[in-house]
Amino acid sequence: MNNTLHVVDYLIIILSLVLTVGVGLRFSKKQTSTSQFFSAGGKVPAWAIGMSIFATLISSLTFLAYPGASFGSNWILLVQGIMVPITVILIIPFIVPLYRSVIRLSAYEYFEQRFGYFARAYSSIGFIFAHFSKMGSVFFVLALAIASMTGVNTYAVILILGFAVILITLFGGMEAVIWLDVIQGFLLIMGGVIALIFIIGNMDGGLGAILDTASVDNKISIGPFDWDFVNLTFWVMSINGIFYALQKYGTDQTIVQRYLTAKSDKEAKRASLMGVLMVVPVWTLFMFIGTALYAFYSGEANILPEGVRDDAVFPHFIMTELPVGIVGVIISALLAAAISSLDSDLNCLSAVGVDDFYKKLRPNSTDKQQVQVGKFLVVLSGLVAMAIASVYVSAGNKGVLGIVFMLYAIFSGGIVGIFLLGIFVPRANKQGLYIGIAASVLFTGYSILTSEPIGESNQMLLDFGAFNFTHHKYMLGVYSHVVLFFVSWGASYFFPNLDVDKKLTYRGYLERKRAGKL
Repeated sequence: MNNTLHVVDYLIIILSLVLTVGVGLRFSKKQTSTSQFFSAGGKVPAWAIGMSIFATLISSLTFLAYPGASFGSNWILLVQGIMVPITVILIIPFIVPLYRSVIRLSAYEYFEQRFGYFARAYSSIGFIFAHFSKMGSVFFVLALAIASMTGVNTYAVILILGFAVILITLFGGMEAVIWLDVIQGFLLIMGGVIALIFIIGNMDGGLGAILDTASVDNKISIGPFDWDFVNLTFWVMSINGIFYALQKYGTDQTIVQRYLTAKSDKEAKRASLMGVLMVVPVWTLFMFIGTALYAFYSGEANILPEGVRDDAVFPHFIMTELPVGIVGVIISALLAAAISSLDSDLNCLSAVGVDDFYKKLRPNSTDKQQVQVGKFLVVLSGLVAMAIASVYVSAGNKGVLGIVFMLYAIFSGGIVGIFLLGIFVPRANKQGLYIGIAASVLFTGYSILTSEPIGESNQMLLDFGAFNFTHHKYMLGVYSHVVLFFVSWGASYFFPNLDVDKKLTYRGYLERKRAGKL
């Protein structure tokens, strides 16, 4: 791979980063209150929020992982994405007004109102672990890709991108995050479309040849369709997609916080639907890029070097087949995809830290103090994410991040189960929930320790033989939610039935809707 960029490409990339930071600085004077810093004063238009939700869901992992997945296999990963709008369309009419009416900032405030502070703290900590793991992965994957394409040191990429994201979020708050997401979302789409046009244009036979090769080699399949939870099948991805949608739109602060930036419930609903309906076509676009690359390199005219990984094929094409200037645009789009995800994570991690923990420790703190703490947490979170990514690089995909993923899976399992329990089971109480959380943690720990090999020996830390967890790892998250839901439901009958505020349940929503109050 040619890993030397032309000066024109460097200028395009530098200009895009400078403009990005400049947009963040433009909003700096407004960030004087928690309402403005975390929810943009609740005055953002619906179309911008929708674009921001879209950009938050699409990261550089999509830019690299989706083409790599479809190049090496088929489109089965897209099944999860297809299930997201189907699920969200059903829950958005209820979810949006629920959160806008019962919380001030943190999504996990709902859990406290329903089940007490422990449920809120447990869910918040789960969110924190999940998003530090995610941010570390985004930094890591992007840094490797940029380093391989440009020759720039991997750690230098992490530092430059990390400080850019910190500056944007620190000075611009949620308003800058949203408007940058709008710009970066369009840039992401443009980058994907341009890349696909060049693949088709450089391909002998064009689009027809790509479709023929894909058809013959079954590259656009979303199977296998076996009723099998051990291997990666259509049903595993479908079920996983339903719970992914519930987690993102029902319990994830990065999405719930967007509901609060809209001017009204109607605008928030419209924005949510817009965001989720945009992601599937874009996921499909990047899946097709991988399929097109498979066809491009299947013939004798274009040969891949030995040892190129599936997720490195797209970067290889960018550096070897695209003209000067276009390379800079594509890399800028890749950086934009990362920034649009990372800046949102930083702002939301800060919001959770302030609302779920600092305000509990300092209930009499002023709004100014809360903003100051929020900004401190933005910087701290950014530095921690950069450190995780750096450790991941030095560990070579193993080591500390593997431990982080394991801890997150153990201690944050079942959050969707808490959400569903609170919404649909009025009889559920906090005592029953505590038992359900314990059962979910124990089940998740058992599943990981009997299915994930430790070190290079391929030995399990616990080996129960025929009783080891053998289902696909994507099902682990599903089962943890299901275990928590049903164990908590059953255990709640051993404790007194308490009155629950109807506005916190789906039954109350239906009553208000029938009465014409919604």
